[in-house]
Amino acid sequence: MFKVDNELKNATVSRTVRFTEPLFEKLNEVAAENGISFNLLVLQCCKYALEDMEPKQKED
Repeated sequence: MFKVDNELKNATVSRTVRFTEPLFEKLNEVAAENGISFNLLVLQCCKYALEDMEPKQKED
């Protein structure tokens, strides 16, 4: 299960990412409710998604 923490707060690589307005608003809301920055929440969401991805099946 996804849990918000400060593990990734020292991120240093800058990138531009575009969000839909509803997704941006929801992420802002969740970040505010948990007392963390928008950036930290996005990093944690990405890490969670990557760790929980199903492995890609190798094609013959």
